[in-house]
Amino acid sequence: MRCSPRSIWGQTLRCLCLALLFNCVLVSGLDKVHTEIQAGPLYRVEGSELSISCNVSGLPPLPDGRNDFEFRVKKPANPNSELNIISSESENFPYSVYRGRVRSGDISVKHVNPNSVVFTILSLQKADEGEYECSVINTRASFYGTYTAMTTVKVIDNSLSISSSAPASLAQTEGDSLELTCEASSNTIQHTHLSFGFFLRGNGENAIHPVISMDRDFVLIPGQDFAERYKAGLIRLDKIGEVTYRLKMSHLKLSDQGAVYCEAKEWIQDPDQTWYSIATKTATETSLTVKAKEVLLDSASLLVTVAVPQSTLQEGQRLSVSCAVESQNLKQKFFSLAWLRGGVELARVGPTGVLTVGPDYSSREREGELRAARIGDRDYSLILQPVRTSDQGEFVCRAWPEERTSIGDFIQGAAQDSKPHTVTISATESGLSVEMLNSVRVNEGGTLELSCRVSGVTGHLSVTWQRKSNSPSASFSSLVSLNRDGIMAKAEGSVDVRVKALRPASDLFTLELEEATQAAAGFYQCVVSEWKTTNNKASSLEATSEVVVTPLESFASVSVIGRNHKAAEGQKVELICRIKRLKLPRTLIWSVRRGSTTPDSILTLYSNGAISWSGDQQQYQLKIENKNQQDEMWYHLIISSASKKDAGNYKCSVSVVLDKAPRKLHSSELAVSVDSPVSDLTLTSTPSIKANINADVELKCSVSSNNPVLSRYAVTWLLLDIINTTGGHKMIVNSDQDAIVTFGPDVEVNQRQRLSVSRAKGPEFVLSIRNTRSSDKGVYSCEVVQWQQDPSGEWHQLPPVSKSTQLTVTEPASDLHLNTTTPVLNVKEGEDVELECKLISAVDSPSFFYKVIWLYSEHNGPIRNVPLVELDHTGLLSYPVHQDVRALQGRLRLLRPAQSSFDLGIHTAHEQDSGTYVCRVEQYQLDRDRQWQQKAADETSPMALNVIVTESNLFIQNSNTEFNISTSQSLTVPCNIIKQSSPLSQFQITWFWQKDSNTERRPLFTAYRNSTLQYWFGKSDEQLRFGHPLPNHFSVTIVMPSPADSGVYFCEVEEWAPSLSNGWRQVAVERSGYLTASVYAEDGVRVSEPVCDSPTWIGAFFGVTVLSLLVILLLVLRMCRGNSSAKKPETSLWTESHQLNPKD
Repeated sequence: MRCSPRSIWGQTLRCLCLALLFNCVLVSGLDKVHTEIQAGPLYRVEGSELSISCNVSGLPPLPDGRNDFEFRVKKPANPNSELNIISSESENFPYSVYRGRVRSGDISVKHVNPNSVVFTILSLQKADEGEYECSVINTRASFYGTYTAMTTVKVIDNSLSISSSAPASLAQTEGDSLELTCEASSNTIQHTHLSFGFFLRGNGENAIHPVISMDRDFVLIPGQDFAERYKAGLIRLDKIGEVTYRLKMSHLKLSDQGAVYCEAKEWIQDPDQTWYSIATKTATETSLTVKAKEVLLDSASLLVTVAVPQSTLQEGQRLSVSCAVESQNLKQKFFSLAWLRGGVELARVGPTGVLTVGPDYSSREREGELRAARIGDRDYSLILQPVRTSDQGEFVCRAWPEERTSIGDFIQGAAQDSKPHTVTISATESGLSVEMLNSVRVNEGGTLELSCRVSGVTGHLSVTWQRKSNSPSASFSSLVSLNRDGIMAKAEGSVDVRVKALRPASDLFTLELEEATQAAAGFYQCVVSEWKTTNNKASSLEATSEVVVTPLESFASVSVIGRNHKAAEGQKVELICRIKRLKLPRTLIWSVRRGSTTPDSILTLYSNGAISWSGDQQQYQLKIENKNQQDEMWYHLIISSASKKDAGNYKCSVSVVLDKAPRKLHSSELAVSVDSPVSDLTLTSTPSIKANINADVELKCSVSSNNPVLSRYAVTWLLLDIINTTGGHKMIVNSDQDAIVTFGPDVEVNQRQRLSVSRAKGPEFVLSIRNTRSSDKGVYSCEVVQWQQDPSGEWHQLPPVSKSTQLTVTEPASDLHLNTTTPVLNVKEGEDVELECKLISAVDSPSFFYKVIWLYSEHNGPIRNVPLVELDHTGLLSYPVHQDVRALQGRLRLLRPAQSSFDLGIHTAHEQDSGTYVCRVEQYQLDRDRQWQQKAADETSPMALNVIVTESNLFIQNSNTEFNISTSQSLTVPCNIIKQSSPLSQFQITWFWQKDSNTERRPLFTAYRNSTLQYWFGKSDEQLRFGHPLPNHFSVTIVMPSPADSGVYFCEVEEWAPSLSNGWRQVAVERSGYLTASVYAEDGVRVSEPVCDSPTWIGAFFGVTVLSLLVILLLVLRMCRGNSSAKKPETSLWTESHQLNPKD
């Protein structure tokens, strides 16, 4: 078969096309890769843990069973630069700034499953704020889908605070009540929720037992160990105001002792609607000791009596009310006893001796005016001194039997009351008077000042300031007192309150309460007591005043005004946060909202003067201005050179702490807009271009601008769809501002090789189309986008400008014709055949593609026009399935020695390959819709192929001979083959005998092709001897013939040759000449004898000798040639080389 460089190049191109087609099919069958990361922005507190999940789908894992991921970050200060953080594949991936944290385990990435990982930073730093990118490492040779995902992380300050007012240690008795108070608050601009709870760690235990907690949705959740007591109402958690949480536990148990503390958590809702804990803080622990009291259980009847030694008293005297309980086995029982006046409980002594005082007398109990206790097994005593007129009324003693259970709880029995006893108290005459203003108004956060003026004083004075809320059921409680010696003492519940009791003049008492809150509103009472002696209080008078606290939002205001807040790029923008009538220490936050509902913090100015910047702070400046005359503070936020990213809605927020709780004031948002420069871009292009098919075309688009040096350009070439009624443009190729070229999704790979874009001076953008095709015609639009850099270094695009060019492609008409000769090919079986199919007239254009089909028909058989091989116009080679020509298809080769040739090669032609062959060619071209259209078709004239098997060329020596022979001699019948049809031929030889020409011939001996010998008519190897002296010389010798052996002898030769289709086949049958022999006995008379004179005999002998030498020479030459070609030697027919197997 011929082979030229051109044919090799053509085969290479076909292989490349097949590879590309296979890749396209492979990609189309793959799943699209999709990478997802946890949605942002994610707000996290500095020092807390950050976890980001990332997963991929549609990507098969690596051989180790998982996909690998990489994480990078872009910092706000340098958004165009990426920093490598960590990779699950390589330890050398992190940059040096992160390598130490990765090695220490502060930054890690762990696989959740083969396609998911979790990226973790254990201790978040302020510098970790930025835009994080998760990338999956591609395991394929091609890309199909999205392999990266982005999310934003914002790092904010930890503003969560918590404190406890409880002492470090606390001792209680079993059955007592416990009350603990904690304050928790957060000061952040983000929308967060707090969860709060009290916890107990038992003595000698590491386990933490939750007592009761309030989740972020204000739902109370009791601990597992305290659930039953919570249902019974013995445990409760109340939220008082904005920041105060109070725990109340009744009937303490021995198991309650240990370390009690409160804990607060701050929660934020991520964009995926899940809540995340960003901060946790714990208050100081309180060591609680619960003492047990041994009791005996019993039950019996109960009798309660009351005794008052003096029922009529004057104000200031001592009142004593005694109660007695009578019951069997009194010492083994427990009781609760209460004193009631007018049905209202004044005080109670519990079964373990714990005293509880009602709200109306709690302040007097703390001041020592009320004392109550169990003074014996059956006796209880209540003392009030000095009494007031308000203390008079009907007193009753009420007792309850208490039965203690096996677990230490008390079960209260039925109550038993004593008979009532009336006490009358009259007022004493005194000249003391007390006056206060009826109403006082104070601003929230300001200092409350109350004055109490006295007159008619004759002795020493003491004052107690009391307060109650506006609730109708509220009662006065002590706030602070000033005794007669001028010593101030705060009440137990006011230790943390910034309150003072002063006596600036002998007739004036004042109360000063700093940072008044809404809880300070209510009624204040000034109780002035006059003392005659050290231990004798003569009288007490009170005056009441209502205090109104004006809310912070009613008098203070925060607003934002702007100077040049509608600016062009590069101009200065100044925003002013005006804070009016706010004198409290404050925390100020500037924030901006850019298109989303969540604002981003710019800076935080704390009350101590510290500033915390968030994100990129390079473009911002802060200036503070005090406007004392207007009672204002101005905080200027200055953007020195505005850019597009500075546009947004700016807001100023102020936070103050009142009663340990943050109070926030917000300004309204002020929109800042930054206008891009106006584009002065103009385009110039040729309106229309005509080109011949296969020509190279350049579409040029010239750009002119007043500022070309500071600009970058993105160019997109579009093709107008004029066929579809919907119109529109199809993108051909795009060169972005970074000169990265991207082809449109509808542009096939083989089309991209003809397209290129370039830029020339001017600038001028050129779209080059090589070897134009008919489908390239249309209206091309050059769309240019100008990019300019803003002051922050970021590039922004201006509105696009476009210009169109009409491209017309002319092409000649198709005149496809094939060779019309009708050759008849005669080949020998086993030879290679090449059938020619050639284009003799067709348009030479790369836009035309050809489909070729070779058809086969038998000469005189049922197989007609069967397709053998097909090469379609896309380069796909196929062999249509047909059982009758399957063997032939396995030996076919489609050859293209030239661009216009589609030859068919048959390797090792077989006999059944004979028939008629036709080559059919169809011409195709792509239309505008990238659909194939048939342009022309033609086929060759039938080409007849005759595969000839071996022809008969057998020739045997056929001379006739007669001679006489005696019985003592041997009779030899030769059979010499002079010429054979094929060098691979094998022979079957049979010798015959007949008495004369008129009798039937009889087979005498047969030598088969496989060297098997057959003796006929009872002859044996002792009578007949087979001879094979030379390759084509055979003979049969009759040993010691008898007269009966006289007759006519001859041989018949069958020649067999190998066939590719049918194996061994008989080629020819030839018969030798006749040998007539007359056999006589030794003593008999010879019938005839060949006449032979001396000259004739000598000549014959000489001729035979020369002929034998020539034959030997030819045989030697043939043997040498066979050895030189390294072929397997043929089977020898010499008798010496074969074991003769006689056939019976």
